[in-house]
Amino acid sequence: MDDIQSEIHEECGVFGVFSQENRNVAQTVYYGLFALQHRGQESAGIAVAFADKMTYYKGMGLAADVFAHGALDELPEGDVAIGHVRYSTTGASRLLNAQPVVFTGKCGKMAVAHNGNLINTRQLRNELIAQNAVFQTTIDSEVIAVMINSLSDGDIVKGIRRACAKLKGSYALVIMTCDKLIAVRDPYGIRPLCIGATDSDIVVASETCALDAVNANFVRDVKPGEIVVIDDKGIHSELMENIPEKPRMCIFEYVYFARHDSILEGYSVYAARKEAGKLLAKNYPVEADLVSGVPDSANVAARGYAEESGIPFVEALAKNRYVGRTFIQPDQRQRESSLNVKMNALRANIRDKRVIIIDDSIVRGTTMRKIVKMLRNAGAKEVHIRICSPIIKHPCHLGIDIQTYSQLIGAYKDEEQICESLGADSVRYLTIDQLISTCRGANTEFCLGCFNGEYPYPPEEYETDKSKLE
Repeated sequence: MDDIQSEIHEECGVFGVFSQENRNVAQTVYYGLFALQHRGQESAGIAVAFADKMTYYKGMGLAADVFAHGALDELPEGDVAIGHVRYSTTGASRLLNAQPVVFTGKCGKMAVAHNGNLINTRQLRNELIAQNAVFQTTIDSEVIAVMINSLSDGDIVKGIRRACAKLKGSYALVIMTCDKLIAVRDPYGIRPLCIGATDSDIVVASETCALDAVNANFVRDVKPGEIVVIDDKGIHSELMENIPEKPRMCIFEYVYFARHDSILEGYSVYAARKEAGKLLAKNYPVEADLVSGVPDSANVAARGYAEESGIPFVEALAKNRYVGRTFIQPDQRQRESSLNVKMNALRANIRDKRVIIIDDSIVRGTTMRKIVKMLRNAGAKEVHIRICSPIIKHPCHLGIDIQTYSQLIGAYKDEEQICESLGADSVRYLTIDQLISTCRGANTEFCLGCFNGEYPYPPEEYETDKSKLE
Protein backbone atom coordinates (compact mmCIF):
# COMPACT_ATOMS: atom_id res chain seq x y z
CA MET A 1 0.00 0.00 0.00
CA ASP A 2 1.50 3.17 -0.97
CA ASP A 3 1.11 5.06 1.97
CA ILE A 4 -0.69 2.87 4.05
CA GLN A 5 2.48 1.13 3.85
CA SER A 6 4.19 4.25 4.17
CA GLU A 7 1.77 6.13 6.06
CA ILE A 8 -1.03 4.51 7.73
CA HIS A 9 -0.09 2.35 10.49
CA GLU A 10 -2.16 -0.17 11.96
CA GLU A 11 -2.56 -1.57 15.34
CA CYS A 12 -1.09 -4.88 16.46
CA GLY A 13 -1.40 -8.64 16.43
CA VAL A 14 -2.49 -10.75 19.41
CA PHE A 15 -2.34 -14.49 20.00
CA GLY A 16 -3.13 -16.79 22.92
CA VAL A 17 -3.16 -20.50 23.68
CA PHE A 18 -4.75 -22.63 26.41
CA SER A 19 -3.38 -26.17 26.49
CA GLN A 20 -4.69 -29.30 28.17
CA GLU A 21 -1.07 -30.43 28.41
CA ASN A 22 1.72 -28.76 30.33
CA ARG A 23 4.13 -28.14 27.49
CA ASN A 24 6.06 -25.54 25.52
CA VAL A 25 3.13 -23.19 24.88
CA ALA A 26 5.54 -20.28 24.28
CA GLN A 27 6.67 -21.93 21.06
CA THR A 28 3.06 -22.15 19.84
CA VAL A 29 2.62 -18.43 20.54
CA TYR A 30 5.89 -17.66 18.78
CA TYR A 31 4.69 -19.34 15.58
CA GLY A 32 1.40 -17.47 15.87
CA LEU A 33 3.21 -14.14 16.24
CA PHE A 34 5.43 -14.98 13.30
CA ALA A 35 2.27 -15.34 11.16
CA LEU A 36 0.97 -12.01 12.50
CA GLN A 37 4.24 -10.12 12.02
CA HIS A 38 2.69 -8.01 9.23
CA ARG A 39 0.46 -6.36 11.85
CA GLY A 40 3.31 -4.80 13.82
CA GLN A 41 7.07 -4.70 13.68
CA GLU A 42 8.14 -2.45 16.54
CA SER A 43 8.17 -4.95 19.37
CA ALA A 44 7.15 -8.47 20.35
CA GLY A 45 6.45 -10.24 23.62
CA ILE A 46 5.23 -13.51 25.12
CA ALA A 47 3.94 -14.26 28.63
CA VAL A 48 3.55 -17.80 30.01
CA ALA A 49 1.58 -19.04 33.04
CA PHE A 50 2.86 -22.09 34.89
CA ALA A 51 2.30 -23.53 38.38
CA ASP A 52 0.57 -20.37 39.71
CA LYS A 53 3.43 -18.26 38.37
CA MET A 54 3.81 -16.04 35.33
CA THR A 55 6.89 -15.04 33.39
CA TYR A 56 7.43 -13.05 30.22
CA TYR A 57 9.96 -11.80 27.72
CA LYS A 58 9.63 -8.71 25.52
CA GLY A 59 11.91 -6.87 23.14
CA MET A 60 12.10 -4.30 20.37
CA GLY A 61 12.02 -5.46 16.76
CA LEU A 62 10.68 -8.48 14.89
CA ALA A 63 9.60 -11.61 16.75
CA ALA A 64 12.43 -13.64 15.16
CA ASP A 65 15.01 -11.16 16.47
CA VAL A 66 13.43 -10.66 19.90
CA PHE A 67 13.34 -14.41 20.59
CA ALA A 68 16.67 -15.28 19.00
CA HIS A 69 19.75 -16.45 20.94
CA GLY A 70 17.83 -18.73 23.27
CA ALA A 71 15.28 -16.22 24.61
CA LEU A 72 12.36 -18.42 23.53
CA ASP A 73 13.92 -21.54 25.08
CA GLU A 74 14.26 -19.77 28.41
CA LEU A 75 10.48 -19.37 28.73
CA PRO A 76 9.09 -22.25 30.82
CA GLU A 77 6.57 -24.89 29.90
CA GLY A 78 3.02 -24.08 30.94
CA ASP A 79 -0.70 -24.33 30.26
CA VAL A 80 -1.50 -20.79 29.11
CA ALA A 81 0.44 -18.20 27.10
CA ILE A 82 -0.29 -15.01 25.20
CA GLY A 83 1.76 -12.91 22.79
CA HIS A 84 1.77 -9.60 21.01
CA VAL A 85 3.41 -7.85 18.06
CA ARG A 86 3.15 -4.08 18.19
CA TYR A 87 2.71 -1.08 16.03
CA SER A 88 2.19 1.88 18.32
CA THR A 89 -1.06 3.79 18.04
CA THR A 90 -0.87 5.08 21.62
CA GLY A 91 2.48 5.47 23.36
CA ALA A 92 6.01 5.85 22.05
CA SER A 93 7.96 3.08 20.36
CA ARG A 94 10.13 1.89 23.24
CA LEU A 95 10.63 -1.25 25.28
CA LEU A 96 8.70 0.08 28.27
CA ASN A 97 5.57 0.11 26.09
CA ALA A 98 5.99 -3.37 24.62
CA GLN A 99 3.28 -5.90 25.42
CA PRO A 100 1.88 -8.07 26.97
CA VAL A 101 1.26 -5.94 30.09
CA VAL A 102 1.95 -8.25 33.08
CA PHE A 103 1.20 -7.49 36.74
CA THR A 104 -0.20 -8.84 39.99
CA GLY A 105 -3.50 -7.55 41.35
CA LYS A 106 -6.82 -8.54 42.89
CA CYS A 107 -7.10 -11.50 40.54
CA GLY A 108 -3.56 -12.64 41.17
CA LYS A 109 -1.16 -12.65 38.28
CA MET A 110 -2.56 -11.37 35.00
CA ALA A 111 -1.35 -10.44 31.50
CA VAL A 112 -3.07 -8.41 28.80
CA ALA A 113 -2.34 -7.98 25.08
CA HIS A 114 -4.35 -5.43 23.11
CA ASN A 115 -4.99 -4.74 19.44
CA GLY A 116 -6.75 -1.45 18.74
CA ASN A 117 -6.94 2.02 20.19
CA LEU A 118 -9.07 3.57 22.93
CA ILE A 119 -10.44 7.04 22.38
CA ASN A 120 -10.97 7.90 26.06
CA THR A 121 -7.59 6.78 27.41
CA ARG A 122 -6.67 10.06 29.09
CA GLN A 123 -10.00 10.33 30.89
CA LEU A 124 -9.81 6.75 32.19
CA ARG A 125 -6.17 7.13 33.20
CA ASN A 126 -6.93 10.30 35.16
CA GLU A 127 -9.81 8.55 36.94
CA LEU A 128 -7.50 5.70 37.95
CA ILE A 129 -4.70 8.03 39.05
CA ALA A 130 -7.25 9.81 41.28
CA GLN A 131 -7.79 6.39 42.89
CA ASN A 132 -4.01 6.14 43.51
CA ALA A 133 -3.23 3.90 40.54
CA VAL A 134 0.39 4.01 39.39
CA PHE A 135 1.29 3.58 35.71
CA GLN A 136 4.57 2.24 34.37
CA THR A 137 3.89 2.84 30.65
CA THR A 138 2.22 5.36 28.34
CA ILE A 139 -0.01 2.88 26.49
CA ASP A 140 -3.77 2.50 26.57
CA SER A 141 -3.33 -1.26 27.05
CA GLU A 142 -2.03 -0.70 30.59
CA VAL A 143 -5.05 1.51 31.28
CA ILE A 144 -7.27 -1.43 30.26
CA ALA A 145 -5.35 -3.83 32.53
CA VAL A 146 -5.45 -1.48 35.53
CA MET A 147 -9.14 -0.73 34.94
CA ILE A 148 -9.98 -4.46 34.90
CA ASN A 149 -8.06 -4.93 38.15
CA SER A 150 -9.65 -1.87 39.75
CA LEU A 151 -13.20 -3.04 38.98
CA SER A 152 -12.63 -6.66 39.95
CA ASP A 153 -13.46 -8.19 43.30
CA GLY A 154 -11.21 -11.13 42.58
CA ASP A 155 -13.39 -12.38 39.71
CA ILE A 156 -11.53 -11.36 36.57
CA VAL A 157 -14.52 -11.86 34.27
CA LYS A 158 -16.56 -9.48 36.40
CA GLY A 159 -13.70 -6.98 36.22
CA ILE A 160 -13.53 -7.31 32.44
CA ARG A 161 -17.27 -6.85 32.06
CA ARG A 162 -17.27 -3.73 34.25
CA ALA A 163 -14.18 -2.29 32.54
CA CYS A 164 -15.57 -2.82 29.05
CA ALA A 165 -18.65 -0.77 30.01
CA LYS A 166 -16.25 2.18 30.41
CA LEU A 167 -13.96 1.60 27.43
CA LYS A 168 -14.60 3.51 24.20
CA GLY A 169 -12.77 2.67 21.01
CA SER A 170 -11.42 -0.44 19.36
CA TYR A 171 -10.07 -3.39 21.26
CA ALA A 172 -9.42 -7.04 20.60
CA LEU A 173 -7.92 -8.40 23.82
CA VAL A 174 -6.27 -11.62 24.89
CA ILE A 175 -6.01 -11.81 28.66
CA MET A 176 -4.63 -14.58 30.81
CA THR A 177 -4.52 -15.55 34.44
CA CYS A 178 -2.70 -18.61 35.73
CA ASP A 179 -5.66 -20.83 34.82
CA LYS A 180 -7.66 -18.98 32.15
CA LEU A 181 -7.33 -17.55 28.64
CA ILE A 182 -9.88 -14.84 27.87
CA ALA A 183 -10.67 -13.25 24.49
CA VAL A 184 -12.60 -9.97 24.31
CA ARG A 185 -13.81 -7.95 21.33
CA ASP A 186 -15.25 -4.43 21.48
CA PRO A 187 -19.01 -3.98 20.96
CA TYR A 188 -18.60 -2.77 17.37
CA GLY A 189 -16.17 -5.56 16.44
CA ILE A 190 -13.82 -2.97 14.93
CA ARG A 191 -10.77 -5.23 15.16
CA PRO A 192 -10.84 -8.94 14.22
CA LEU A 193 -10.39 -11.84 16.63
CA CYS A 194 -10.99 -15.56 16.08
CA ILE A 195 -10.88 -18.89 17.90
CA GLY A 196 -9.22 -22.11 16.72
CA ALA A 197 -8.57 -25.57 18.13
CA THR A 198 -6.15 -28.48 17.89
CA ASP A 199 -6.51 -31.85 19.61
CA SER A 200 -5.13 -30.46 22.84
CA ASP A 201 -5.19 -26.67 22.55
CA ILE A 202 -7.62 -23.78 22.15
CA VAL A 203 -6.07 -20.75 20.48
CA VAL A 204 -7.22 -17.21 19.81
CA ALA A 205 -5.66 -14.91 17.21
CA SER A 206 -6.12 -11.67 15.33
CA GLU A 207 -6.34 -13.56 12.02
CA THR A 208 -6.96 -17.07 10.74
CA CYS A 209 -3.51 -17.18 9.09
CA ALA A 210 -2.08 -17.50 12.62
CA LEU A 211 -4.35 -20.48 13.31
CA ASP A 212 -2.99 -22.13 10.16
CA ALA A 213 0.56 -21.52 11.37
CA VAL A 214 -0.02 -23.70 14.45
CA ASN A 215 -2.19 -26.30 12.67
CA ALA A 216 -5.35 -25.20 14.47
CA ASN A 217 -8.77 -25.56 12.89
CA PHE A 218 -10.93 -22.45 12.73
CA VAL A 219 -13.81 -22.66 15.23
CA ARG A 220 -15.45 -19.24 14.90
CA ASP A 221 -14.94 -15.50 15.15
CA VAL A 222 -15.29 -13.84 18.52
CA LYS A 223 -18.54 -11.87 18.30
CA PRO A 224 -18.61 -8.10 18.76
CA GLY A 225 -19.10 -7.42 22.46
CA GLU A 226 -18.28 -11.00 23.47
CA ILE A 227 -16.15 -12.14 26.42
CA VAL A 228 -14.91 -15.69 25.76
CA VAL A 229 -13.42 -17.61 28.70
CA ILE A 230 -11.29 -20.69 28.01
CA ASP A 231 -10.29 -22.91 30.93
CA ASP A 232 -10.15 -26.56 31.91
CA LYS A 233 -13.96 -26.70 31.67
CA GLY A 234 -13.86 -25.71 27.98
CA ILE A 235 -15.10 -22.58 26.17
CA HIS A 236 -17.86 -20.46 27.69
CA SER A 237 -18.84 -16.90 26.95
CA GLU A 238 -21.10 -13.99 27.71
CA LEU A 239 -22.10 -10.85 25.85
CA MET A 240 -21.69 -7.29 27.08
CA GLU A 241 -24.76 -5.14 27.59
CA ASN A 242 -25.91 -2.55 25.05
CA ILE A 243 -24.20 -4.03 22.00
CA PRO A 244 -24.91 -1.85 18.93
CA GLU A 245 -27.32 -3.25 16.35
CA LYS A 246 -24.76 -3.07 13.56
CA PRO A 247 -21.12 -4.17 13.85
CA ARG A 248 -18.57 -1.81 12.34
CA MET A 249 -15.41 -3.72 11.50
CA CYS A 250 -12.64 -1.59 10.02
CA ILE A 251 -12.80 -2.17 6.26
CA PHE A 252 -9.04 -1.57 6.01
CA GLU A 253 -8.60 -5.08 7.36
CA TYR A 254 -9.70 -6.24 3.90
CA VAL A 255 -8.00 -3.43 2.00
CA TYR A 256 -4.58 -3.74 3.58
CA PHE A 257 -3.99 -4.86 7.14
CA ALA A 258 -4.89 -8.54 7.09
CA ARG A 259 -2.77 -11.11 5.31
CA HIS A 260 -4.40 -12.13 2.04
CA ASP A 261 -4.67 -15.78 3.10
CA SER A 262 -6.84 -14.89 6.11
CA ILE A 263 -10.60 -15.26 6.37
CA LEU A 264 -12.33 -12.41 8.21
CA GLU A 265 -15.96 -12.66 9.25
CA GLY A 266 -16.48 -15.60 6.92
CA TYR A 267 -15.02 -13.97 3.82
CA SER A 268 -11.66 -14.34 2.09
CA VAL A 269 -9.34 -11.33 2.14
CA TYR A 270 -7.85 -12.65 -1.12
CA ALA A 271 -11.28 -12.70 -2.80
CA ALA A 272 -12.03 -9.13 -1.66
CA ARG A 273 -8.74 -7.80 -3.00
CA LYS A 274 -9.04 -9.62 -6.32
CA GLU A 275 -12.55 -8.25 -6.76
CA ALA A 276 -11.25 -4.74 -6.05
CA GLY A 277 -8.79 -5.12 -8.95
CA LYS A 278 -11.52 -6.38 -11.26
CA LEU A 279 -13.78 -3.46 -10.38
CA LEU A 280 -10.99 -0.99 -11.10
CA ALA A 281 -10.53 -2.57 -14.56
CA LYS A 282 -14.27 -2.54 -15.30
CA ASN A 283 -14.92 0.99 -14.16
CA TYR A 284 -11.64 2.82 -14.83
CA PRO A 285 -10.00 1.25 -17.89
CA VAL A 286 -6.97 2.77 -19.59
CA GLU A 287 -4.85 1.67 -22.54
CA ALA A 288 -1.55 0.28 -21.27
CA ASP A 289 1.10 -2.35 -21.89
CA LEU A 290 1.28 -3.89 -18.43
CA VAL A 291 -0.35 -3.84 -15.01
CA SER A 292 1.58 -4.27 -11.78
CA GLY A 293 0.95 -4.01 -8.05
CA VAL A 294 2.90 -2.22 -5.37
CA PRO A 295 4.36 -5.29 -3.63
CA ASP A 296 3.21 -7.20 -1.78
CA SER A 297 -0.22 -6.24 -0.55
CA ALA A 298 -1.53 -4.91 -3.89
CA ASN A 299 -0.39 -7.83 -6.05
CA VAL A 300 -3.65 -9.76 -5.64
CA ALA A 301 -5.68 -6.77 -6.82
CA ALA A 302 -3.25 -6.20 -9.71
CA ARG A 303 -3.81 -9.77 -10.88
CA GLY A 304 -7.55 -9.18 -10.69
CA TYR A 305 -7.15 -6.07 -12.85
CA ALA A 306 -5.03 -8.01 -15.35
CA GLU A 307 -7.57 -10.84 -15.61
CA GLU A 308 -10.47 -8.49 -16.15
CA SER A 309 -8.70 -6.13 -18.58
CA GLY A 310 -6.63 -8.62 -20.57
CA ILE A 311 -3.54 -6.46 -19.97
CA PRO A 312 -0.66 -8.70 -18.84
CA PHE A 313 0.46 -8.71 -15.22
CA VAL A 314 4.18 -7.90 -15.18
CA GLU A 315 6.29 -7.04 -12.16
CA ALA A 316 7.34 -3.40 -12.36
CA LEU A 317 8.76 -3.10 -8.86
CA ALA A 318 11.20 -5.42 -7.09
CA LYS A 319 10.91 -5.62 -3.33
CA ASN A 320 13.67 -6.23 -0.83
CA ARG A 321 11.89 -8.79 1.36
CA TYR A 322 14.16 -8.12 4.31
CA VAL A 323 12.76 -4.64 4.83
CA GLY A 324 9.54 -4.23 6.80
CA ARG A 325 6.35 -2.59 5.63
CA THR A 326 7.03 1.13 5.31
CA PHE A 327 3.54 1.91 6.48
CA ILE A 328 4.22 0.25 9.78
CA GLN A 329 7.26 2.31 10.70
CA PRO A 330 6.87 4.48 13.78
CA ASP A 331 7.56 7.90 12.26
CA GLN A 332 7.44 9.56 8.87
CA ARG A 333 11.20 10.13 8.47
CA GLN A 334 11.88 6.42 8.98
CA ARG A 335 9.11 5.50 6.54
CA GLU A 336 10.44 7.70 3.77
CA SER A 337 14.07 6.65 4.11
CA SER A 338 13.17 2.97 4.27
CA LEU A 339 11.53 3.14 0.82
CA ASN A 340 14.91 3.70 -0.81
CA VAL A 341 16.13 0.27 0.25
CA LYS A 342 12.74 -1.40 0.10
CA MET A 343 11.85 -1.13 -3.57
CA ASN A 344 13.43 -0.76 -6.98
CA ALA A 345 12.06 -0.48 -10.52
CA LEU A 346 12.56 -3.39 -12.93
CA ARG A 347 13.95 -1.38 -15.84
CA ALA A 348 13.88 -4.17 -18.41
CA ASN A 349 10.16 -4.73 -17.79
CA ILE A 350 8.96 -1.15 -17.97
CA ARG A 351 11.25 0.73 -20.36
CA ASP A 352 9.13 2.48 -23.01
CA LYS A 353 5.97 0.89 -21.56
CA ARG A 354 2.66 2.34 -20.48
CA VAL A 355 2.33 1.10 -16.89
CA ILE A 356 -0.73 0.70 -14.64
CA ILE A 357 0.21 0.60 -10.96
CA ILE A 358 -2.34 -0.79 -8.49
CA ASP A 359 -2.16 0.10 -4.81
CA ASP A 360 -4.38 -0.25 -1.75
CA SER A 361 -4.57 3.39 -0.79
CA ILE A 362 -2.87 6.74 -0.80
CA VAL A 363 -2.56 8.56 2.48
CA ARG A 364 0.03 11.33 2.43
CA GLY A 365 1.20 10.60 -1.08
CA THR A 366 4.93 10.66 -0.38
CA THR A 367 5.59 7.02 -1.20
CA MET A 368 3.51 6.95 -4.36
CA ARG A 369 5.17 10.16 -5.56
CA LYS A 370 8.56 8.46 -5.20
CA ILE A 371 7.30 5.34 -6.98
CA VAL A 372 6.04 7.37 -9.94
CA LYS A 373 9.39 9.14 -10.15
CA MET A 374 11.22 5.81 -9.85
CA LEU A 375 9.18 4.32 -12.72
CA ARG A 376 9.71 7.34 -14.97
CA ASN A 377 13.45 7.33 -14.25
CA ALA A 378 13.47 3.67 -15.28
CA GLY A 379 11.96 4.56 -18.65
CA ALA A 380 8.20 4.15 -18.21
CA LYS A 381 6.38 6.04 -20.96
CA GLU A 382 3.16 6.52 -18.96
CA VAL A 383 2.22 5.81 -15.33
CA HIS A 384 -1.45 5.30 -14.45
CA ILE A 385 -2.44 4.73 -10.83
CA ARG A 386 -5.50 2.76 -9.73
CA ILE A 387 -6.39 2.60 -6.03
CA CYS A 388 -8.40 -0.19 -4.37
CA SER A 389 -10.15 2.12 -1.90
CA PRO A 390 -11.79 5.56 -1.94
CA ILE A 391 -9.95 8.81 -1.22
CA ILE A 392 -9.04 8.96 2.48
CA LYS A 393 -10.50 12.28 3.58
CA HIS A 394 -10.75 12.00 7.36
CA PRO A 395 -8.54 10.97 10.30
CA CYS A 396 -8.96 7.70 12.21
CA HIS A 397 -8.49 7.23 15.95
CA LEU A 398 -9.55 3.60 16.20
CA GLY A 399 -6.30 1.83 15.48
CA ILE A 400 -4.98 3.43 12.30
CA ASP A 401 -2.43 6.12 12.98
CA ILE A 402 -3.79 8.94 10.82
CA GLN A 403 -4.89 11.40 13.45
CA THR A 404 -4.99 14.79 11.72
CA TYR A 405 -6.28 16.15 8.43
CA SER A 406 -2.85 17.57 7.66
CA GLN A 407 -1.59 13.98 7.20
CA LEU A 408 -4.03 13.31 4.36
CA ILE A 409 -3.50 14.37 0.75
CA GLY A 410 -7.17 13.54 0.12
CA ALA A 411 -8.41 15.94 2.79
CA TYR A 412 -7.67 18.95 0.62
CA LYS A 413 -7.15 17.62 -2.93
CA ASP A 414 -9.55 15.98 -5.38
CA GLU A 415 -8.62 13.15 -7.76
CA GLU A 416 -7.27 15.47 -10.45
CA GLN A 417 -5.18 17.47 -7.98
CA ILE A 418 -3.82 14.28 -6.41
CA CYS A 419 -2.82 13.07 -9.88
CA GLU A 420 -0.95 16.30 -10.53
CA SER A 421 0.74 16.16 -7.12
CA LEU A 422 1.96 12.61 -7.72
CA GLY A 423 3.20 13.31 -11.23
CA ALA A 424 1.09 10.50 -12.72
CA ASP A 425 -0.75 10.39 -16.05
CA SER A 426 -4.01 9.40 -14.36
CA VAL A 427 -5.28 8.43 -10.90
CA ARG A 428 -8.60 6.73 -10.19
CA TYR A 429 -10.08 5.36 -6.95
CA LEU A 430 -12.84 2.92 -6.11
CA THR A 431 -15.96 4.56 -4.68
CA ILE A 432 -17.26 3.69 -1.22
CA ASP A 433 -20.08 1.59 -2.72
CA GLN A 434 -17.62 -0.25 -4.95
CA LEU A 435 -15.33 -0.99 -2.02
CA ILE A 436 -18.21 -2.30 0.08
CA SER A 437 -19.24 -4.55 -2.80
CA THR A 438 -15.80 -6.20 -2.74
CA CYS A 439 -16.59 -7.43 0.80
CA ARG A 440 -20.20 -8.43 0.15
CA GLY A 441 -19.58 -11.97 1.46
CA ALA A 442 -18.54 -10.77 4.93
CA ASN A 443 -20.83 -11.28 7.93
CA THR A 444 -20.42 -7.71 9.11
CA GLU A 445 -20.93 -4.07 8.29
CA PHE A 446 -18.04 -1.66 8.22
CA CYS A 447 -16.52 1.45 9.72
CA LEU A 448 -15.92 3.84 6.81
CA GLY A 449 -15.06 6.90 8.87
CA CYS A 450 -11.76 7.66 7.10
CA PHE A 451 -13.67 7.90 3.81
CA ASN A 452 -16.97 9.54 4.79
CA GLY A 453 -16.44 10.95 8.29
CA GLU A 454 -19.11 8.66 9.81
CA TYR A 455 -17.57 7.05 12.88
CA PRO A 456 -18.96 4.59 15.44
CA TYR A 457 -18.43 7.25 18.12
CA PRO A 458 -19.22 10.98 17.78
CA PRO A 459 -16.10 12.89 16.57
CA GLU A 460 -16.02 15.14 19.64
CA GLU A 461 -15.33 12.10 21.83
CA TYR A 462 -12.02 11.25 20.14
CA GLU A 463 -8.74 12.05 21.81
CA THR A 464 -5.95 12.70 19.32
CA ASP A 465 -2.16 12.24 19.32
CA LYS A 466 -0.61 8.84 19.91
CA SER A 467 1.90 10.44 22.33
CA LYS A 468 -0.83 11.96 24.49
CA LEU A 469 0.36 10.14 27.60
CA GLU A 470 4.10 10.74 27.14
